[in-house]
Amino acid sequence: MQWLIVGLTVFLGVHSVSIVARGWRDRMVLSLGELPWKGPYTVASLAGFALLVMGYGLARQDPVVLYSPPAWTRHLMMLLMLPMFPMLLSAHLPGRIKTALKHPMLAATKLWAVAHLLANGGLHDVLLFGGFLVWAVADRIAVKKRAGGDAPPAVGPARNDVIAVVAGLALYALFVAWAHGALIGVPLLPGGQP
Repeated sequence: MQWLIVGLTVFLGVHSVSIVARGWRDRMVLSLGELPWKGPYTVASLAGFALLVMGYGLARQDPVVLYSPPAWTRHLMMLLMLPMFPMLLSAHLPGRIKTALKHPMLAATKLWAVAHLLANGGLHDVLLFGGFLVWAVADRIAVKKRAGGDAPPAVGPARNDVIAVVAGLALYALFVAWAHGALIGVPLLPGGQP
Protein backbone atom coordinates (compact mmCIF):
# COMPACT_ATOMS: atom_id res chain seq x y z
CA MET A 1 0.00 0.00 0.00
CA GLN A 2 2.91 2.33 0.71
CA TRP A 3 4.01 2.36 -2.95
CA LEU A 4 0.51 3.35 -4.03
CA ILE A 5 0.52 6.21 -1.53
CA VAL A 6 4.00 7.33 -2.59
CA GLY A 7 3.03 7.14 -6.27
CA LEU A 8 -0.19 9.08 -5.73
CA THR A 9 1.66 11.69 -3.67
CA VAL A 10 4.31 12.20 -6.35
CA PHE A 11 1.96 12.07 -9.35
CA LEU A 12 -0.82 14.21 -7.91
CA GLY A 13 1.69 16.42 -6.11
CA VAL A 14 3.43 17.32 -9.36
CA HIS A 15 0.05 17.96 -10.97
CA SER A 16 -0.98 20.13 -8.01
CA VAL A 17 1.76 22.74 -8.38
CA SER A 18 -0.61 24.95 -10.38
CA ILE A 19 -3.26 24.54 -7.67
CA VAL A 20 -1.15 25.46 -4.65
CA ALA A 21 1.71 27.53 -6.11
CA ARG A 22 0.65 28.92 -9.49
CA GLY A 23 2.79 32.06 -9.08
CA TRP A 24 5.90 30.03 -8.27
CA ARG A 25 5.22 27.70 -11.19
CA ASP A 26 4.85 30.64 -13.59
CA ARG A 27 8.08 32.25 -12.30
CA MET A 28 9.94 28.96 -12.75
CA VAL A 29 8.70 28.59 -16.32
CA LEU A 30 9.76 32.18 -17.05
CA SER A 31 13.21 31.78 -15.52
CA LEU A 32 13.97 28.28 -16.80
CA GLY A 33 12.00 28.25 -20.03
CA GLU A 34 9.13 25.98 -21.06
CA LEU A 35 11.16 22.90 -22.04
CA PRO A 36 13.56 22.91 -19.06
CA TRP A 37 10.50 23.14 -16.78
CA LYS A 38 8.61 20.38 -18.59
CA GLY A 39 11.55 17.95 -18.53
CA PRO A 40 11.75 17.41 -14.75
CA TYR A 41 7.95 17.77 -14.51
CA THR A 42 7.51 14.95 -17.02
CA VAL A 43 10.12 12.73 -15.36
CA ALA A 44 8.52 13.22 -11.93
CA SER A 45 5.05 12.57 -13.38
CA LEU A 46 6.17 9.36 -15.07
CA ALA A 47 7.95 8.17 -11.91
CA GLY A 48 4.86 8.90 -9.81
CA PHE A 49 2.63 7.14 -12.35
CA ALA A 50 4.89 4.07 -12.42
CA LEU A 51 4.90 3.92 -8.62
CA LEU A 52 1.13 4.24 -8.34
CA VAL A 53 0.56 1.56 -11.00
CA MET A 54 2.98 -0.78 -9.25
CA GLY A 55 1.55 0.09 -5.83
CA TYR A 56 -2.03 -0.46 -6.98
CA GLY A 57 -1.10 -3.83 -8.44
CA LEU A 58 0.61 -4.89 -5.21
CA ALA A 59 -2.27 -3.64 -3.05
CA ARG A 60 -4.78 -5.63 -5.13
CA GLN A 61 -2.95 -8.83 -4.15
CA ASP A 62 -3.80 -8.35 -0.46
CA PRO A 63 -6.93 -6.18 -0.48
CA VAL A 64 -8.49 -4.45 2.51
CA VAL A 65 -12.23 -4.33 1.81
CA LEU A 66 -13.96 -1.17 3.02
CA TYR A 67 -17.34 -1.82 1.39
CA SER A 68 -18.88 -4.37 -0.96
CA PRO A 69 -20.83 -2.70 -3.75
CA PRO A 70 -23.80 -4.59 -5.21
CA ALA A 71 -23.22 -6.29 -8.55
CA TRP A 72 -25.41 -3.81 -10.45
CA THR A 73 -22.94 -1.00 -9.74
CA ARG A 74 -20.56 -2.60 -12.26
CA HIS A 75 -23.19 -2.06 -14.96
CA LEU A 76 -23.69 1.52 -13.77
CA MET A 77 -19.93 2.04 -13.93
CA MET A 78 -19.85 0.79 -17.53
CA LEU A 79 -22.67 3.19 -18.43
CA LEU A 80 -21.00 6.15 -16.70
CA MET A 81 -17.73 5.39 -18.46
CA LEU A 82 -19.35 5.58 -21.91
CA PRO A 83 -18.91 9.38 -22.30
CA MET A 84 -15.52 9.47 -20.56
CA PHE A 85 -13.31 8.85 -23.61
CA PRO A 86 -15.19 11.36 -25.83
CA MET A 87 -14.87 13.91 -23.01
CA LEU A 88 -11.17 13.19 -22.69
CA LEU A 89 -10.56 13.57 -26.43
CA SER A 90 -12.62 16.77 -26.59
CA ALA A 91 -10.03 18.41 -24.33
CA HIS A 92 -7.70 18.35 -27.34
CA LEU A 93 -10.36 18.87 -30.02
CA PRO A 94 -12.01 22.25 -29.43
CA GLY A 95 -15.70 22.12 -30.28
CA ARG A 96 -19.08 22.37 -28.65
CA ILE A 97 -18.30 19.58 -26.17
CA LYS A 98 -15.25 21.43 -24.89
CA THR A 99 -17.18 24.70 -24.73
CA ALA A 100 -20.03 23.08 -22.78
CA LEU A 101 -17.76 21.26 -20.32
CA LYS A 102 -15.16 24.09 -20.08
CA HIS A 103 -12.55 21.65 -18.75
CA PRO A 104 -13.39 18.27 -20.25
CA MET A 105 -10.27 16.49 -19.01
CA LEU A 106 -11.11 17.35 -15.41
CA ALA A 107 -14.75 16.40 -15.99
CA ALA A 108 -13.63 13.06 -17.48
CA THR A 109 -11.31 12.44 -14.52
CA LYS A 110 -14.13 13.10 -12.04
CA LEU A 111 -16.51 10.83 -13.96
CA TRP A 112 -13.87 8.05 -14.14
CA ALA A 113 -13.19 8.32 -10.41
CA VAL A 114 -16.84 8.37 -9.31
CA ALA A 115 -17.75 5.47 -11.61
CA HIS A 116 -14.94 3.34 -10.22
CA LEU A 117 -15.70 4.25 -6.59
CA LEU A 118 -19.27 3.05 -7.12
CA ALA A 119 -18.11 -0.39 -8.23
CA ASN A 120 -14.94 -0.96 -6.18
CA GLY A 121 -14.71 -0.96 -2.41
CA GLY A 122 -11.13 -1.82 -1.53
CA LEU A 123 -8.91 0.56 0.40
CA HIS A 124 -6.57 0.69 -2.61
CA ASP A 125 -9.53 1.66 -4.82
CA VAL A 126 -10.63 4.42 -2.47
CA LEU A 127 -7.07 5.75 -2.29
CA LEU A 128 -6.58 5.71 -6.07
CA PHE A 129 -9.98 6.83 -7.34
CA GLY A 130 -10.76 9.00 -4.32
CA GLY A 131 -7.38 10.68 -4.62
CA PHE A 132 -7.96 11.51 -8.27
CA LEU A 133 -11.49 12.73 -7.52
CA VAL A 134 -10.31 15.08 -4.76
CA TRP A 135 -7.48 16.33 -6.98
CA ALA A 136 -9.81 16.96 -9.97
CA VAL A 137 -12.31 18.85 -7.81
CA ALA A 138 -9.51 20.95 -6.26
CA ASP A 139 -8.01 21.66 -9.68
CA ARG A 140 -11.39 22.69 -11.09
CA ILE A 141 -11.93 25.10 -8.18
CA ALA A 142 -8.41 26.52 -8.65
CA VAL A 143 -8.96 27.01 -12.39
CA LYS A 144 -12.26 28.76 -11.73
CA LYS A 145 -10.56 31.19 -9.31
CA ARG A 146 -7.78 32.12 -11.74
CA ALA A 147 -8.23 35.26 -13.77
CA GLY A 148 -9.77 34.18 -17.07
CA GLY A 149 -9.72 30.54 -15.95
CA ASP A 150 -13.36 30.01 -16.77
CA ALA A 151 -13.47 32.06 -19.94
CA PRO A 152 -15.29 30.06 -22.59
CA PRO A 153 -12.87 28.59 -25.14
CA ALA A 154 -13.31 29.42 -28.77
CA VAL A 155 -15.70 26.98 -30.40
CA GLY A 156 -13.91 24.85 -32.96
CA PRO A 157 -15.39 23.16 -35.99
CA ALA A 158 -18.22 20.65 -35.54
CA ARG A 159 -16.02 17.92 -37.03
CA ASN A 160 -13.94 18.03 -33.84
CA ASP A 161 -16.98 16.95 -31.84
CA VAL A 162 -17.69 14.16 -34.32
CA ILE A 163 -14.07 13.00 -34.13
CA ALA A 164 -14.11 13.13 -30.30
CA VAL A 165 -17.34 11.11 -30.09
CA VAL A 166 -16.51 8.51 -32.76
CA ALA A 167 -12.89 8.02 -31.68
CA GLY A 168 -13.90 8.13 -28.00
CA LEU A 169 -16.54 5.44 -28.45
CA ALA A 170 -14.04 3.33 -30.41
CA LEU A 171 -11.54 3.68 -27.56
CA TYR A 172 -14.27 2.75 -25.09
CA ALA A 173 -15.09 -0.39 -27.10
CA LEU A 174 -11.38 -1.31 -27.30
CA PHE A 175 -10.98 -0.78 -23.58
CA VAL A 176 -14.04 -2.88 -22.72
CA ALA A 177 -13.20 -5.68 -25.15
CA TRP A 178 -9.46 -5.95 -24.54
CA ALA A 179 -7.39 -3.12 -23.04
CA HIS A 180 -8.82 -3.08 -19.50
CA GLY A 181 -8.06 -6.78 -19.11
CA ALA A 182 -4.68 -6.57 -20.81
CA LEU A 183 -3.45 -3.38 -19.12
CA ILE A 184 -5.23 -3.42 -15.76
CA GLY A 185 -5.62 -7.17 -15.32
CA VAL A 186 -9.39 -6.97 -14.83
CA PRO A 187 -11.38 -8.12 -17.87
CA LEU A 188 -14.71 -6.35 -18.28
CA LEU A 189 -16.41 -8.98 -20.42
CA PRO A 190 -17.17 -12.57 -19.36
CA GLY A 191 -14.42 -14.89 -20.48
CA GLY A 192 -11.96 -12.03 -21.05
CA GLN A 193 -8.30 -12.64 -20.46
CA PRO A 194 -6.56 -10.80 -17.61
